[in-house]
Amino acid sequence: MNTVSISADIKVHWPKGHSSYSPGSAEELALISIDLLVKTMGTQGAQTFIAQVFERYQHDGENTQDTERK
Repeated sequence: MNTVSISADIKVHWPKGHSSYSPGSAEELALISIDLLVKTMGTQGAQTFIAQVFERYQHDGENTQDTERK
């Protein structure tokens, strides 16, 4: 696993206000992104979008350890 450092200032403008985020890691950035997806697309829309992303990388998993219990 690689260590990644992120320096970002994310500002989101909503009809009823705004939000600001400053993720420091890829994990924090992912959580913020998923949160924003759910808020804008709804749970089902966000799940569909994320499933499409996983489909793009389904073959990359062949080189990583499978953590799913069978």
